[in-house]
Amino acid sequence: MYWYDETGKESDVVVSSRIRFARNIADKPFMSRLSEDGAKDIIKQVRDTLKNNDSWSYTDFEKLPDEEAQSFVERYDVSPEFIESKLPHGYLRNENTGVGIMICEEDHIRLQCVRAGLALEEAFESAREVDDILCEKLDIAFDEKLGFLTHCPTNLGTAMRASVMVFLPALSMNHRIGALSTSLGKLGLTIRGMWGEGSDSDGYMYQISNQTTLGVGEEDTIKKLEEITSQIMELERGARNSMKSDNPERMTDLAYRSLGTLRSSYLMSSKEFLSLFAYVRLGLSLGILPKDELTHEKLNEIMVHVMPATLTLSSGKHLGEVERDKCRAKYLRDILSK
Repeated sequence: MYWYDETGKESDVVVSSRIRFARNIADKPFMSRLSEDGAKDIIKQVRDTLKNNDSWSYTDFEKLPDEEAQSFVERYDVSPEFIESKLPHGYLRNENTGVGIMICEEDHIRLQCVRAGLALEEAFESAREVDDILCEKLDIAFDEKLGFLTHCPTNLGTAMRASVMVFLPALSMNHRIGALSTSLGKLGLTIRGMWGEGSDSDGYMYQISNQTTLGVGEEDTIKKLEEITSQIMELERGARNSMKSDNPERMTDLAYRSLGTLRSSYLMSSKEFLSLFAYVRLGLSLGILPKDELTHEKLNEIMVHVMPATLTLSSGKHLGEVERDKCRAKYLRDILSK
């Protein structure tokens, strides 16, 4: 099960929700001082802990071709930093729940669950169930005052990051993201680009997450993020409706012109796709485009499948830039004409 196969709540604004826990083995050095043998031992310990459950599959990233590794990033299974690790590292995934575990990323264990739409509590319950097993069977580094011990001090405490991926085209076009970022910072939250820290907001996609993990409980963190997300949804929807009422013809043309280009192009770059895709998603959200032809879930699936590495893998051969753009355009023509 992948998040983009699910039907999510509030999916016109919230693309996905993610809960991530950072954990470390008590008798092992942090990753910056960990040896190759130490990394291999951690991988073995985590795998052995879950070996009695057949739902878990393991991928050894040391032996993985670059494009296949990048495809995991494009599906939001692993982080960009994870695939760059020089030490042995691997990924466990539960095929039934979608819970994933990066072993030997910034911390020894990065456990996460991604769900479609606004579903922080559901993601939390799925992730916590696995976390409870790991904490029971492994000697996890924990301090009574500091909580879970992590490589980066900013993760001390619960060592939990809760985040939502949101689609904010109207606020972006109205130049309100800067003010939103300032307001979120005062509330202990941060807003980043589509691929996390340091990335651009491709397709008007942003990640919003908590910054504070020490001195605040997991449930309180989730509740706060849900409340703030609800306020952002209200702001975004209001801005969208204003754009539509102020210039309905232009918004209608923008949506249909973007969909027409996606349906008929011979070449399509990733950058152009994300731009057109955003206007199609906006048109669907505003009721301009018919929902019997497109859904937010179908758009999520399309977004993942046309990413460069994933597209190359599905073709079964290495693709140069022009061939990849040609392959992306054909995929879009085929799937959007159904």
